[in-house]
Amino acid sequence: MHIQTHPIASEPGMAIYHLTSCHYGAPSGGKKAYIQASLHADEVPAMLVAQFLRRKLETLDAEGRIRGEIVLVPAANPIGLSQVVQGTPFGRFDLGTGVNFNRAFRHVAEDLKHALAGRLGPDEQANVAMVRAGAREAVARWEPQDQAEILKKTLLSMAIDADIVLDLHCDNEALLHVYAGTPLAAKAAELSALLGARALLLSSASGGAPFDEACSRLWWELAEHVGRDTPVPPACMAFTVELRGEMDVRYELAEQDADALLQFLAREGMVEMPPAPLPAALCAATPLAAVEPLHAPQSGVLVFLKALGEHVDAGEAVADIVNPVSGATATIRASTGGLLFASTAHRHLQRGMQVCKIAGTTPFRSGSLLSQ
Repeated sequence: MHIQTHPIASEPGMAIYHLTSCHYGAPSGGKKAYIQASLHADEVPAMLVAQFLRRKLETLDAEGRIRGEIVLVPAANPIGLSQVVQGTPFGRFDLGTGVNFNRAFRHVAEDLKHALAGRLGPDEQANVAMVRAGAREAVARWEPQDQAEILKKTLLSMAIDADIVLDLHCDNEALLHVYAGTPLAAKAAELSALLGARALLLSSASGGAPFDEACSRLWWELAEHVGRDTPVPPACMAFTVELRGEMDVRYELAEQDADALLQFLAREGMVEMPPAPLPAALCAATPLAAVEPLHAPQSGVLVFLKALGEHVDAGEAVADIVNPVSGATATIRASTGGLLFASTAHRHLQRGMQVCKIAGTTPFRSGSLLSQ
């Protein structure tokens, strides 16, 4: 194992941030996995999971039981970790630009379509190697415009050529759930079962250019561009794992999650460890376009009528918003049936703020599908 330190925004006279990455195994002769924790720096559970992963990977590496290379970034956002607003950590958006730290990653598919025109052939493995080399070059050409983009480029440079990418997050209040590209549905279902996820949400393009799609979406877009006669598989399995809610920071949960992630790597031939049987899935995959976000129709006190994990029928009341001055109460109803899997932790909301999310089964949304 070795540790690398990456300076971020190291201009004279300005604050300097450092990003740390831990590297296990060998970078040649096998697959590559990349795991990062808390790109949204105030989503803390992932950082604790990363500590359990680090300890276990150090032992596995010392015993020679890692096949290929595993890169772990235990705290992926040193900029966000330094942002505090009136005593409250604020790690979701860059205070300098207002841009979400998990949006606006460079998407290199168009670069590859031009750079690899006429170069890909009938050999799938050769095509994969060529695409990965081209993707590394395209990310290297990215010219960041601010410190947040320097951070994004640094992270993407380590992940763009990986076989497996695990981006560990959490929601405000939530059940464990997973986001994945639709072409990755089978492997995503396996990961979801190992983690005990309650929702698995699929989309080929969710909007906003999040990190996982910057790594994976280029593969199916390039495959569609070159056609069936030129084999380009979805060679990067990139998943966003939402580790429940912000307050779910407990040793037993963190170790459980770390073990599940290692089991996934073991099933992919990257870690030698006793295999555990695949648990029964707690959910079926559903389209991200079938998720209904509900919003507050007025300002006031939020009172939930349904709890996380409950099924909600179409038209059923989910929550009330009670105006604290007039007493006027607005009831929020679901327009689609599904599982209530995520909600806000706040109990006084301004009009328009998100209340919760319901995972349905019938797609009805389009455009940008992720919350900001």
